[in-house]
Amino acid sequence: MSTARKLRLGPLPKTENIKLTFSCPSDLKAELDRYAALHTQTYGEATDVLALIPHMLAAFMARDRGFRKHPVEDRRKTTRSGPSEPTQTAT
Repeated sequence: MSTARKLRLGPLPKTENIKLTFSCPSDLKAELDRYAALHTQTYGEATDVLALIPHMLAAFMARDRGFRKHPVEDRRKTTRSGPSEPTQTAT
């Protein structure tokens, strides 16, 4: 393992996974392949793009201040169409 240069994304932990499928531009795929090769070179363990993407997304979300401002309970109430409407009761 090279100690001269570290990547923002360190060695990958072992986790339970759920499969997702997404599309990306070819230039982004090329950059992801390049990052995976550098990650493999840096940490000495073969890593492909599919293993890196979830960790990259988690790191991005962890550093997103706008996302972090919303409490966990607010994020659970959010649906695909947006936040749920408050329930009103008559008194």
